[in-house]
Formats: sequence, structure tokens, C-alpha cells
Amino acid sequence: MPDQLAFDWPTGVALGPDDFFVSEANAKAFAMLSAPETWPERKIAIIGPKGSGKSHLARVFEGQNDAVLHRACDLAGGFQTAATTVIIEDMEKLPRSAEEAVFHLHNNLRNAGGLLLLTSCLPPSRWPIALPDLASRMQATTVAQIENPDDALLSALIMKLFADRQINPQPNLVQYLAARIERSFAAAADIVARLDAAALAQGRKINTALAAELLDNAD
Repeated sequence: MPDQLAFDWPTGVALGPDDFFVSEANAKAFAMLSAPETWPERKIAIIGPKGSGKSHLARVFEGQNDAVLHRACDLAGGFQTAATTVIIEDMEKLPRSAEEAVFHLHNNLRNAGGLLLLTSCLPPSRWPIALPDLASRMQATTVAQIENPDDALLSALIMKLFADRQINPQPNLVQYLAARIERSFAAAADIVARLDAAALAQGRKINTALAAELLDNAD
């Protein structure tokens, strides 16, 4: 999972559908992705903060629908694809040179009855698209918003982040962290990364004592 639940770490992250924890914060996005036949104009945009699982959902959708996935920043002016189910991640990073190609892709998919899944940290109205025809079509895309994590999702996320680093924390540590960190995907990623680094650097166990020191030092 490149940029979301993976957080650009040099560690493996589980990508299977069974690894995605559904809660009130992401239930709408998960439900919409599971029923592409209901998408208005057969396109949607999954919007949420970094770390919210957009790429995880995109990879699950890719595997279940034989889709072709592209990162917006990698697209160029001559971009073309024969695929009828396409994912473009991080649309806020779409190069100006690729806008016309994505405009034609959008129209070709619509004419062919294909599917278009977009992801971004920003709503379509804030994507810096200069081509008016593409901007208007993107702004008309139905949005599925992933909210900041609720208590259940935050605890599950912390557990997953530890598991992705092959760390098996005590349940009381997960509860301790969930009650004290900011309720956001970025905060969960940050504290797990800091705990892992501190434990390795100091030769200590990852526990509530170490967590308390790191959280106190962050204040």
C-alpha cells in the first residue's frame, strides 16, 4: 500500500480485503467501492487524509475488478490505455501536461460503460486542474469521504501498523495510545514509527512506559 496505510515505510503491509477494518469513519467509502454498478456516471472519488486507507481500498478494488491502477504524478501527455476499469491515485498531483489525456480517458470510459475510480486528499473542487472541461467533469464526480478515525478504527489502525512492522503489542498499549494521541491517521502512524525507532535505538521493549516517555516529550 504505497502512500496510505503503508505510510512510505520500508516494511510490508497487508493488502487483502480481509485486512481492511470497516468502521463508521470509512463505511460509506467501503460500501460504494463494493458496488460499482451503483456509481453515478460510473465514477467516484475516494477522498480522505493521508493514511486513511485510500490506496488500500484502491488495491482491493483493483484485484476484485481487474482494474488498471495509475498514480496521477506518473501520467504524461501521451497517456493512453485500453482498460475499461481504471484507477488514478492522488489526483491532486496530476501534471498539467496529462490533463488532456485524462479528459479523453474520462470520455472514452463513459462512452464504453467503463469505471473510473479516483483518490485524493482533497475534494475535486480543489484539484489544481487548468483544463476547464476536465475540471468540470471532475467536480461532478460523486465523492465518498473517509473521515478521521473513530475509536474503533483508531485502535484497529494502531494494531495494524504494529503488525505491519511485525510487532505484537500488548492490548493495554493499544488502548493507552488510542486514548492519548490525536484522533488521526497521521498521529497513529507517527507514534508507532517513533516507538519502533526508540525501541531499536535504546534496546527496550515497546510498552506503555516507553510510550509515555515519547508522548511526554512531544508535549
